[in-house]
Amino acid sequence: MLNLARDKRSLLIGAALGALFTSDIAFAQDTQANDGLSEIVVTAERRPENQQDVPLSVAVLPAAQARDYTAGGDDTLLALSGKVPGLYVESSTGRIFPRFYIRGLGNVDFYLGASQPVSIIQDDIVLEHVVMKSNPVFDVNQIEVLRGPQGSLFGRNTTAGIIKFDSIRPSQQFEGRGTASYGSYNSVNVDAGVGGPIIQDKLAFRISGLYQHRDDYIDNSYTGPSADGTRVGRKDAAGGFNERDVRLQLLATPNESLSILASGHARWYDGTATVFRRGALNLGSNQINGVQFTRARWDEGADNPQNYKTAGGSVHINWDLGPVTLTSITGYETLSGYSRGDTDGGAAADFGNAGFGESMGRVKGLDQWTEEFRVASNGEGPLKWQVGAMYFDARDITDFYQRAYFLSGTANNPNNWVRLHNMNTSWAVFGQASYEIAPKLTITAGGRVTEDTKTTDLLKTADTIAGGVTYTGRRHVRLSDTQPSWDLSARYEINPDVSVYARVAKGFRGPTIQGRSAVFNSDFTTANSEKILSWEAGVKTQLGRTLRFNLSGFYYTVDDIQLNGNDLNGNGVLLNAHKAKAYGMEADADWRPVRNLSIQAGLSLLHSEIEDKNLEAQVCAFGGAVTCTVLDPLRKQGSLFLAKIDGNPLPNAPEYNVSLNARYDIPMDIGGKLFLATDWNLQGYTNFVLYETKEFTANGNFEGGLKIGYTAENDAWEVAGFIRNLTGEKNLKGVIENYRAAVLNEPRVFGVSLSGKFK
Repeated sequence: MLNLARDKRSLLIGAALGALFTSDIAFAQDTQANDGLSEIVVTAERRPENQQDVPLSVAVLPAAQARDYTAGGDDTLLALSGKVPGLYVESSTGRIFPRFYIRGLGNVDFYLGASQPVSIIQDDIVLEHVVMKSNPVFDVNQIEVLRGPQGSLFGRNTTAGIIKFDSIRPSQQFEGRGTASYGSYNSVNVDAGVGGPIIQDKLAFRISGLYQHRDDYIDNSYTGPSADGTRVGRKDAAGGFNERDVRLQLLATPNESLSILASGHARWYDGTATVFRRGALNLGSNQINGVQFTRARWDEGADNPQNYKTAGGSVHINWDLGPVTLTSITGYETLSGYSRGDTDGGAAADFGNAGFGESMGRVKGLDQWTEEFRVASNGEGPLKWQVGAMYFDARDITDFYQRAYFLSGTANNPNNWVRLHNMNTSWAVFGQASYEIAPKLTITAGGRVTEDTKTTDLLKTADTIAGGVTYTGRRHVRLSDTQPSWDLSARYEINPDVSVYARVAKGFRGPTIQGRSAVFNSDFTTANSEKILSWEAGVKTQLGRTLRFNLSGFYYTVDDIQLNGNDLNGNGVLLNAHKAKAYGMEADADWRPVRNLSIQAGLSLLHSEIEDKNLEAQVCAFGGAVTCTVLDPLRKQGSLFLAKIDGNPLPNAPEYNVSLNARYDIPMDIGGKLFLATDWNLQGYTNFVLYETKEFTANGNFEGGLKIGYTAENDAWEVAGFIRNLTGEKNLKGVIENYRAAVLNEPRVFGVSLSGKFK
């Protein structure tokens, strides 16, 4: 099942990189030594610590690498998928709705009110709404991925893990950095920040910005009748985007013990929602059937536009009182916008009268308030502790529109427009303590009690409901739960270079409401809280300044796991399965084998399984027939086709993932250095839905990038040429089940980049 040797593409990558490294080593013997590995400082336990001293699985992605991945204008979050062992990211709603998975645990629901078991923390503010999670990352200092439940210290509860983004903060020295690139399809990417003192040692600022652009490059080749009068038969109809973001930070330090960081940001985005390519998967195969990156056939959806505006601000106060430090973090976020698309992915005339399909989700207004207060001990004694409390409040008004028409014009859904009011409030108290109970042996324990309450009200349905049908479902649903979370870990330092740790943690994800079902005149669906118990152990090593290697193994069970399936109309519905379990491992290595050569490699292995002997899921079907090759036991109940999913893997949980980054520098007599850098990612078997089929899986997806350039002395500036998706792969990233529609990766983009810094 995890046999990499049988994957021809992995052999191709290995051979190419092997040749690269073999030739590089010969040249490296006569070059001057590089600086070697340096200490990585993380804040995985809400205080600065060496990554090697933290008793949990935490990976760090360097900011420079993250910027390389987006040189072609790729989404800054989707580009992280697979770059850290155990992390997978995908989207079926474009750049405004990324879905995150850690160790196989995530949520495939595309509902705008969906909750996710992976929490996103940007500059200490928890971003809960699915659109807020899409806030781009720019002028970033560091990206940390914390695997496993993190309920004790961070934001709201999270059963899968946390992705933590920390921006570069203002300093008392005038400094700046920037990266600009230009590539195929008129792709532009500019990521920059500059700042310094306003009043020396008292007040400093930093202003940061991101600009990304790509021209429309996908032709809509459909020229037949349109159900909604949308524009059809246009060249360069879709695929482009404009991403504009700005952030201003002010850091006040009136004295040595008090710091106040105020931050404000705004985003203006317009572009193309996810491009679905109907019929791209032939019956009985998961291979892409000749689909072109630059072509689609849509009869609805107005060429899949989306537009969002977000803004927010925060105030972060630290007050050092000597024995303890008081911390207050206040945050506010707001957003509005819409996304529209041809959700069946193609033209009905091409598929035997198989239904027009169009949908739109609009957030008319969302407001989120968060407040966190902590008291933490200072000093270097054997005991370290912190306690705190948090309050969370989010409210939004959301519209959903969806229609499904046959060529005959007969309406398939009786109620095609609804307006919902969603509310989510949560409060928590938490604490953690670490104690060195014996030389080199430290025990850490944390706990949290959280109340999570969600409410959904149906404010309005369509003005006219076909056939005189009256909506009979619930119009008000409120769910609430109060649960404890805790973790216990031990770390033992075998010697200064090697330590081992073990950790057990319990967490929960609060109950969830799915209100979008009212679009099809169906009742709201709900899911109760899911509870996770996770076991983990690992070893962390650093051999001098040449090799850092970390290895972790894990096992977890999730009771009442929240899953998302489809109803007869292909509309997402919530459900609880009895249990899910998973086990696996992650390995990270950072190696300097010879002078001027650096290699970062990662590997994750995962086995996940749904355990519920009675649970069934609606499968791919349209017009009274199954439209894919289902491998699970299948039965028909009325007009439904249901499959047993007991024993199936979790959706979007790759069985393995391999990542590799390598860079070789050639010092020049005139100063500076030439360099060659490459990165590759290989993804194992991945099932995209709850049931197993021949079509809705991927196995052996791989993608690489290349960068060649010159870096000046002290890395003051750099000029380079780059290629993203070097081999032009067409990888299956997601599906629309009823129509065997495919979601693909980004096309190949090549271009040039320029970066620099000063201080």
